[in-house]
Amino acid sequence: MEVYQHFRKEEQPFIDQVLSWKDQVERSYVPKLTDFLDPREQEIVQMLLGTSQDELQTEAFGGSEYSERKRIVIAPVYETITKDMFQIQLLEAAYPEKFVSLEHRDVMGAFLSQGVKRKKFGDIMAADGKIHLLAAGEVVPFIQMNLTSIKKSRISFKEQSLESLTVKKENWKEYDKTISSLRLDTVIKEIYGLSRKDAAVLIQKMLVKVNYRVVDDVKFQLQEGDMLSVRGKGRSKIVAIRGRSKKDKIKMTAAILQ
Repeated sequence: MEVYQHFRKEEQPFIDQVLSWKDQVERSYVPKLTDFLDPREQEIVQMLLGTSQDELQTEAFGGSEYSERKRIVIAPVYETITKDMFQIQLLEAAYPEKFVSLEHRDVMGAFLSQGVKRKKFGDIMAADGKIHLLAAGEVVPFIQMNLTSIKKSRISFKEQSLESLTVKKENWKEYDKTISSLRLDTVIKEIYGLSRKDAAVLIQKMLVKVNYRVVDDVKFQLQEGDMLSVRGKGRSKIVAIRGRSKKDKIKMTAAILQ
C-alpha cells in the first residue's frame, strides 16, 4: 500500500487499525472513540485522517490541554464533538507520603499487574501524597474494586471532576547539534553527553525507547519528530533536521525535558 512508504515498518499494524476505523465511521456514520494513544499514534491518526478529509473530522482530548496521552474521536463532519464523548474519568487517591514514596512507574506497575491494559489509562501524576489518574470510563469500576494498594500502602480511588486535575506543563529546552549520523547510539551520545560505548550499552540493555517503544538496535535510524526516552536520564526529542554542514555533518535541533 502506498501509504506505508511514509511510515516505519513497525508502524504498519497501527496504520491498518486507523484505516479500519476510518472505514467503520464512513460506513456506519457512527463516531469512533479510540483508547488512549501516545503522541506518535496521535500524529499518525492526524496524518491519515487530518485536514484533507472531506467527510470525517478528528478531535483529541486527554483530560487537560497539557495531557500527553489522549483519546481521539473520529466522526462525520456534521457531528458535534463534545467532551463527554471522550469518556475520560479522573480518579484520585491519597497515600501517606511520610511513609511511602510513590513514582509514576509504581502506579503504572500496579495497574498493569491487575491486568489493566496501558491503553485504557492516560496520564498519571503522583506527588505530594496524591495520585491523579486519567482512565477510560469503562475500566473505572474495575480499578476502584481491584486496585486497593500500591507498594503495601492502602489506597482508595475516588472519582473527581476533571477541573480538579493536577496539571503540570512540560518545559523543553532546545539545543542545536551537529552529528555524524542519525544512528540511535550517535544521537543518544550527543543529546545526553555520553560516550558512544555507554550509549550502546543502554540501548542493548533495552533501556531506550523511541516513540514509546523499546529499541535495542544501536543502528536504528532516527527521524525528525522522534521522541526518545532513556531510563534514568529523562526524555528528549528531535525537533528538526536542518540539512548538512559544509563538512557534510547533519545539523539537528534537539530538545530535552527539564
